[in-house]
Amino acid sequence: MDEKKEHQIPLTIDEQIQNLKDLKLVINDEEYAKEILNDISYFRLIKAYSLGLKNRNSDYDGRVSFDDIVELYLFNSNFRQLLFPYIEIIEINTRCRIGNYVANKYGVLAYRDSSCYTDEEYHAQFLSDIDDEIRRNSKAPFVRNFQNNYEGGDLPIYALFEILSFGTLSKFYKNLHNSDKRDIAKQFGVGYTYFESWLECFSYVRNVCAHYGRLYNARLVKTPKLYSQYSKCGIKNNRIFGVILCMKHVLKNDKHWTTFTSDLEKLINKYNGIDIKTMGFPDNWKELLSSND
Repeated sequence: MDEKKEHQIPLTIDEQIQNLKDLKLVINDEEYAKEILNDISYFRLIKAYSLGLKNRNSDYDGRVSFDDIVELYLFNSNFRQLLFPYIEIIEINTRCRIGNYVANKYGVLAYRDSSCYTDEEYHAQFLSDIDDEIRRNSKAPFVRNFQNNYEGGDLPIYALFEILSFGTLSKFYKNLHNSDKRDIAKQFGVGYTYFESWLECFSYVRNVCAHYGRLYNARLVKTPKLYSQYSKCGIKNNRIFGVILCMKHVLKNDKHWTTFTSDLEKLINKYNGIDIKTMGFPDNWKELLSSND
């Protein structure tokens, strides 16, 4: 069995600066660097955004600067903030349309009926999860209203969906019968096998955004199923551009999508040091995001 590493001793801000200098990172303004490292942890900034700027366990080449790394961090932060509202639109639309569909076809308490779903064991776990969510939200006025004033105290599905995580909602959709998944996906103009994959991925990216994670030069853990037209031209599904393409197909009729494309171009042009190819962007990315295919 391989011997495990010991944790490194913590470094003060001054020691972190010296360590970076020893690694041949160019630091033009040490006071500025100290301010940044006091606001953004060394681990969050240096470890994450040095990827691609130096080989693992090696020094920088003497040309990479602290400012270069900060620029990548700031781009990622602004990119994440640009992306998040559009994932929010998809999430809210999905909550509404799945809730309305199931309520109208099977009833407002159908989420408790295992016959409406394909996997009973999966459904039983879902019921356990939603009971936990209801307990966590027990002080919310609308939750107390249904528990205290309605027969059985159960929440109707349209209210329940307001407290479920996007990930749990994605799992709920995945466990529906294929005919129901198909009807819901049609409302978004997408085939259900794609939509099922996309929801899981959107949920993952949403959580990366919500927890201030890195999308720049990042390989995604959850990947969407891409249309063959994209795969054939070399678009990768483990980079964020592939996810944005999927978002386009869900939001292409939304009046704000053209604004997103325009704002994205402005953001990319603002930061000269970034390489959007590390995010899966091809040369014709604007054409792909603007087309109506």
